[in-house]
Amino acid sequence: MSKKVVFVTGAARGIGLGIAESFALSGYHVVLSDINQKAVENSYNILSDRGLSVQSAVCDVTDESMVESVIRSVVDQHGRIDVLVNNAGMQYVSVLEDFPTATFRKMMELMLIAPFVLTKLVFPIMKQHGFGRIINISSINGIIGFAGKSAYNSAKHGIIGLTKVTALEGAEWGITANAICPGYVDTELVRGQFEDLAKTRGCSPDKILEEVIFPLVPQKRLIDLSEVASMAVYLASDIACGITGQNLVIDGGYTTQ
Repeated sequence: MSKKVVFVTGAARGIGLGIAESFALSGYHVVLSDINQKAVENSYNILSDRGLSVQSAVCDVTDESMVESVIRSVVDQHGRIDVLVNNAGMQYVSVLEDFPTATFRKMMELMLIAPFVLTKLVFPIMKQHGFGRIINISSINGIIGFAGKSAYNSAKHGIIGLTKVTALEGAEWGITANAICPGYVDTELVRGQFEDLAKTRGCSPDKILEEVIFPLVPQKRLIDLSEVASMAVYLASDIACGITGQNLVIDGGYTTQ
């Protein structure tokens, strides 16, 4: 009960795991939530073996009843959820006319509707304690467009709108809401889309960085996970209490051009 509790979705790998680890290292109790039971339990074991205060929770965030059950379980155990990190996501790259409608809907459910549901469920808990931090992982694709990513762009633009409304409605209760907008972060998700990006850009996958991505990034590099994780921990701190309703961009200069 002495530790603040952080709930991170999509925490089995990538940005979610990096954020979970940084919070745990900063003294928080972290709930690692993910749909992949084997992966999230493996990540839990790695962090737990290091003596960090963590637990795992298998959860499909597009299933509202499952989300409600997991949130209730965490609150029953710890009495609170202080920080919610909406990170779970997926990618699919295709030109508009070939983009499967079912995949578009699935991505909206995962990256926009699920954060709405989670925010809706944790709000009363945060209000009760007079403190809360909602951190939504958007993207530079929530600010600018990128051909081939119609669903991802739509969801990431949408979550910025959700963030602003959340900030307004949480202000009088000590709840802040912000969106982190990373550029290309060096993760499995990003590298896994190189082949599909190559098809839409007419080049080979091994040339994606130098021919497609780096020409857009003044720093000519991928963002490190630690940069995003450190921003999340900062936004959850007391010193960041006046930052709310904002889009915080970490992109190596991509969106300055």
